[in-house]
Amino acid sequence: MLFRLTVIVLAGAVLSACAAFTTPPTRADIPLTRIAFGSCADQNRPQPIWDAVLGYRPQTFLFLGDNVYGDVTSPDMAELKTAYEKARAIPAMTQLRAEADVLATWDDHDYGRNDAGATFPYREQAKELFLDHWQVPPGDKRRNRAGIYFSRIQGPPGKRVQIIMLDTRSFRSDLIPTGKRRPKYMPDPDPAKTVLGAAQWAWLRAELRKPADLRLLVSSIQVVADDHGWERWGNLPAERQRLFDTIRDTGAKGVVLLSGDRHFGALYALKAGVPYPLYELTSSSLNRPWRNADERGPRQIVAAYGPENFGTVDIDWARRTVLLALRDIKGRIVRRQTIRLDNPGS
Repeated sequence: MLFRLTVIVLAGAVLSACAAFTTPPTRADIPLTRIAFGSCADQNRPQPIWDAVLGYRPQTFLFLGDNVYGDVTSPDMAELKTAYEKARAIPAMTQLRAEADVLATWDDHDYGRNDAGATFPYREQAKELFLDHWQVPPGDKRRNRAGIYFSRIQGPPGKRVQIIMLDTRSFRSDLIPTGKRRPKYMPDPDPAKTVLGAAQWAWLRAELRKPADLRLLVSSIQVVADDHGWERWGNLPAERQRLFDTIRDTGAKGVVLLSGDRHFGALYALKAGVPYPLYELTSSSLNRPWRNADERGPRQIVAAYGPENFGTVDIDWARRTVLLALRDIKGRIVRRQTIRLDNPGS
């Protein structure tokens, strides 16, 4: 009897040891290979593009801002509350959130006012609505600090993807208007003005020093794009230069810029004054397109794409390449750029 009992105990110990060695990896350990993103989704209009997004089967989807249109007129935030309610009722949106990791930052129309920055009086109310809509848990740092910026690293060593979601609204200084419709704003050289604010800048420097093979730096407004008078980092050129300097000074490798806002899609590259070419893929709009977009800037490397679109990032870890692509409403690639992770200038 004693012998039988001993065998059972030993067998149980062996089974426990085997279970310890066969614990499945967490989602954070799984290498990312398929990331999709987009911006400008009007909850009051049809959103047929989600069929193509779901067909792409992204592991992660990034909302870059204007995820709803809810500009508000009073502190009761009625318009923004209604916008979120309508967005939550879209079946494809529910399916996307069930099938993929969904990460979000905001732009002006889900912040609460067109082109608004740090002086927007209802930003704290808007923040609470944003965090609740995107189901940010109570213990998350965003619940206890100003702004909604955050980051995530996923994948094992050698296949780490860092996603940095910037907040370009909560702290941004006022812009200088031209008084005309187009160009709407002029560059402001004042070094005291900011896009990110002191705390977010310090946080970003620390994030860029963390080990990663590919870094997707998400800005709701365009970074590299020049020669247009709408919102962009170039309206505060000292801040944009600070961003480029921060990438260089931290030794951050593999930075790729993703942006939205503009209601068309395009690819850009900055090759001078940075340690390696900085590519920017702008994807906009999911359902509010500028169909006849014909904009062309000095750093733009492909023609603008005006109809509905979403962006994708396909990572081939074996070849160490990244395919940046714009996809149309059917999911077909309409613009593309391949980057080599270990030699981004080639």
